[in-house]
Amino acid sequence: MVLRKQTLLLPAPVSPRVVTVVARAASAMACRRGALVVLEGVDRTGKTTQSRRLVEALKASGHLAELLRFPDRTTEIGRLISSYLENKSNLEDHTVHLLFSANRWEQVPLIKEKLNQGITLVVDRYAFSGVAFTSAKENFSLDWCKQPDVGLPKPDLILFLQLSTLEAAKRGDFGNERYENSSFQEKVLQNYHHLIKDKTLNWKTIDASKSIEELHNEIKSFTEEAMQEVQNKPIGALWK
Repeated sequence: MVLRKQTLLLPAPVSPRVVTVVARAASAMACRRGALVVLEGVDRTGKTTQSRRLVEALKASGHLAELLRFPDRTTEIGRLISSYLENKSNLEDHTVHLLFSANRWEQVPLIKEKLNQGITLVVDRYAFSGVAFTSAKENFSLDWCKQPDVGLPKPDLILFLQLSTLEAAKRGDFGNERYENSSFQEKVLQNYHHLIKDKTLNWKTIDASKSIEELHNEIKSFTEEAMQEVQNKPIGALWK
């Protein structure tokens, strides 16, 4: 009986450089997060339409994306706000402002979880609406109105849909809710202009009088840029 020698093939050694590259790639994948993108503006500027279209477009491009709207009228706090906005109940102005803020805070754990899972969140109104609207009332300062929202997840991009209040008033369903009158909306618009001056935030102003398609393309372009820029960056804290 003749015994044949068998050659044992060992895998080639992996260079330290390859190991480092693979480790870095794995780390980058683990650190990737979604972007927090907010659409703001006075009433009837097309925020809801554009928010929905943006989420659909991002998904079609292979990105993870979801829509959030504030106020979130599905929660207990949100239902109180909804009743107030629909003129079915009356609440003291400070109380209303704090309810709007609480409505945002109750979603913070979900927002952070989604972002850390790599999901880009498109948000139809955020803390800036709360500040702009409440400070349009008598005896409310911008600084006071900001305080309840200090520390919320900081948006990576805020898209301000610029439209005159006269043009907004011509759009469908204007006037159905409590704050929808032109004189009040004009005060809100001026407050937004003050908020936009904050250079610690990534504001982009877009002409909302453009066609729906033109507006969508511009919004999508800004959003894709922001999604690239936030890779490996931690979630910030608003107004801190």
